[in-house]
Amino acid sequence: MERIKQAIEKDKKKSNSGNTQIVQPRQTIQHAANLRSSLDQQELEDIKYENTPIVKLKTDHLEKNRIVSFNKNDAMSMNYDLLRTQVLQKMNENGWRTLAITSPAPEAGKTVVSINLAISIAQQTNQTVMLVDFDLRRPKVGAYLGLPMEKSLNDLLDGTAQLSDILVNPDIPRFVVLATKHAVKKSSETLSSKKISDMVKDVRQRYSSRIVIFDLPPVLVIDDAIALLPQIDCVLMVVANGMSTKREIEDSLLHIPAEKLIGTVFNKADNQLSDRYYY
Repeated sequence: MERIKQAIEKDKKKSNSGNTQIVQPRQTIQHAANLRSSLDQQELEDIKYENTPIVKLKTDHLEKNRIVSFNKNDAMSMNYDLLRTQVLQKMNENGWRTLAITSPAPEAGKTVVSINLAISIAQQTNQTVMLVDFDLRRPKVGAYLGLPMEKSLNDLLDGTAQLSDILVNPDIPRFVVLATKHAVKKSSETLSSKKISDMVKDVRQRYSSRIVIFDLPPVLVIDDAIALLPQIDCVLMVVANGMSTKREIEDSLLHIPAEKLIGTVFNKADNQLSDRYYY
């Protein structure tokens, strides 16, 4: 953003020099948009994980935990690509950059959806993505991916590490993970704290091409998700076939602002259904 401002100021100085040039507002806006596009692409090209640890993921471990979107030969990965396209279209229309993924109750598969969607988004060359494990009572992202988690969100909360110390690149371009190693006491108070608020702003603003996905706890079990939602642009809710009841879904929707609900994922569908996930 600062580079865009500097470039526009440079153009203004040129227009006020000996060769006077009148720049129309529409031209200025278009010029700024072109600069942003150019700088976004430069950001993507500049991303090199020199300080961020790179962890090689194990295919068998991913498949065991139903992480499939990395494998384009897996038919199920296409469902996540479809979900990715629909989510990104809606987010881009509204200028949204942060997405919370939650569910009415436990075991709906929200963490699996979060990871697969994040990987699918990272596979688009014009996007970067960060996945943050904010299910502070039952963190699973790191374990599902098979990350060592020598440093995690727990160290940031304890004040023994900086944000840059705890990010990991799981050997997938344009993708970083902020994992939580073990449960956090007073999780609701933590998620509504200034430290977390500042961190959310930081990860959102650092790269203009970045989508940040937050894996949140279920809405109806504890108030953790509700505490963080005011800071997040939009929400994707995961409901499980045969597990999420109509009453649970309706009660969950009472806690999610209608303008923030970007859609619902129908998970764990019967095998005879033509598609496993619906958006």
